[in-house]
Amino acid sequence: MLEEITVTINGKEKTIPSGMTLLQLSKEYQSEYRFPIVLAQVNNSYRELSYVVHDDCDITFLDLNSRAGNRTHIAGLTFLLYVAVRELFGEKANIIVQHSLDKGLYVETTFPITTTIVKSIAKKMLQLVDADLDISKVNVERVSAIKYFEGVKDDVKANVMKYNTNTFVTLYRLGNYYDYFYHYMPTSTKQIKDFKLTYLSDNGLILQFPTIYSNNKIKEYEHHPNMFQVFQECRDWAKLIKVSNIADLNRIVSSGKIDDLIRMDETLQSNRLLDVAKKIYEHRNHKKIVLLAGPSSSGKTTTTTKLCMYLRSFGLTPKMISMDDYFVEREETPVNENGERDYECFEAVDVSLMTEQISLLLKGEKVITPIYNFIGGTKEFIREMTLEKDDILLIEGIHALNPKVLETIPSKNKFKIYLSALTELNLDNHNRISTTDNRLLRRIVRDNRTRGYQVEDSFAIWPSVREGEEKYIFPYQDEADVTINTALIYELGVLKTYVEPLLYSVDEDSIHYEEVKRLLNLFRLILPIPSEAIPDDSILREFIGGSCFHDS
Repeated sequence: MLEEITVTINGKEKTIPSGMTLLQLSKEYQSEYRFPIVLAQVNNSYRELSYVVHDDCDITFLDLNSRAGNRTHIAGLTFLLYVAVRELFGEKANIIVQHSLDKGLYVETTFPITTTIVKSIAKKMLQLVDADLDISKVNVERVSAIKYFEGVKDDVKANVMKYNTNTFVTLYRLGNYYDYFYHYMPTSTKQIKDFKLTYLSDNGLILQFPTIYSNNKIKEYEHHPNMFQVFQECRDWAKLIKVSNIADLNRIVSSGKIDDLIRMDETLQSNRLLDVAKKIYEHRNHKKIVLLAGPSSSGKTTTTTKLCMYLRSFGLTPKMISMDDYFVEREETPVNENGERDYECFEAVDVSLMTEQISLLLKGEKVITPIYNFIGGTKEFIREMTLEKDDILLIEGIHALNPKVLETIPSKNKFKIYLSALTELNLDNHNRISTTDNRLLRRIVRDNRTRGYQVEDSFAIWPSVREGEEKYIFPYQDEADVTINTALIYELGVLKTYVEPLLYSVDEDSIHYEEVKRLLNLFRLILPIPSEAIPDDSILREFIGGSCFHDS
């Protein structure tokens, strides 16, 4: 008779035979989930469904409705898409996962596509789903993995493997194909049936899937031309200088030429911002208001300060207003569903007062603008302001791009800027480094340095930060006249030197340990970059310290 163990599954105790897999167990609980179960949390660790349970433990099953389950689902879909493309078009065909776009992924193909071809790829993917094929994990020698990827003409992945110091690496197998992913993977194609492909261009398509930020539905694709163009410009420049992925960056670091890349990238970043300043100057007679918004850790402080410096170089006088100074009185602040005051919601700002005062400023009148007292929770009207002929008013805040802000003031008087750290490099063709992770890493370093936060403090607040961005910032990014990418092509190597030691401070019993492990696994494949060559006006200095613009 098999030994029996006691497990707690989704909060309820159950006696099972030792040696069952999570996949076997999950079938009893699938009816409780909207989407296929793809992953499980066993005690404090994520486990793929192939995991064999031998001891008493707590088990929570996860579908794509969870963040970890969603990453697993996306990794599985990427593998599924790759295999479908290879099956249809042969070994010379490949996909390159570029970046997120409208709650999906923008994917380029190495061959021309049409709407009909995209439909045929989607059909092939569904056939693979219906076949319920195993996705299995295999451990192979790193040298053998390199030879395999070279053999299937995936030189990018082969080059990444060269910077992995482990003797063995974990690959995933689907049919006759092997691939490397630094995320967890489903155990079967049947678990990844929720997707949609949309044709975008002659070598570009959108891979869509349900997310927690789209009410777990696949929404109709909506193109975001500003964001897409900025990403494309960054990718084109990366190709031009032959730094298209982490392996390329590692090659430059290991050859001792990273300082040159840093100088090039910083010059390009400054020139982009200077071009924005020129546009504002050219329209200075009527565009008197510059509105800036962007998600957390996108470098708003440094970008705004440098923009002001460039505007002054053109003879203009920038004046700053923070939307935070127009918070309503604390007792009037709306509360969220948890009964807590919601300082991020639109109604937390006295927009009518701000509109009234800025309308008066545009008419040349003098106004007394508020400075918000965060201790007392009230506005204090102590700052006198006027707008002279050469003055430009800069307004920064999370709601700055919302069309309801200053809606009675004509568009001709406003210039809107959206800032975001849009990660330019991916690990390889199939492993994307998300913009969200880039910003999280920046925030961990800054919070520890300037506020004394532990890594776990930054992780704990991040979900609410992300929720606020999804509600109040991302929906209005297309309102911008200009989108500025504040990410630097080399920055992950620099952030590694600062954040990796901090990540190791998190204990294995922490609820955030799995997130820590995921980021550490990413950094294993990225060579460290020293910070000495980074100029003191760099956006990165806002996070790692040493900025000439503010306290470090």
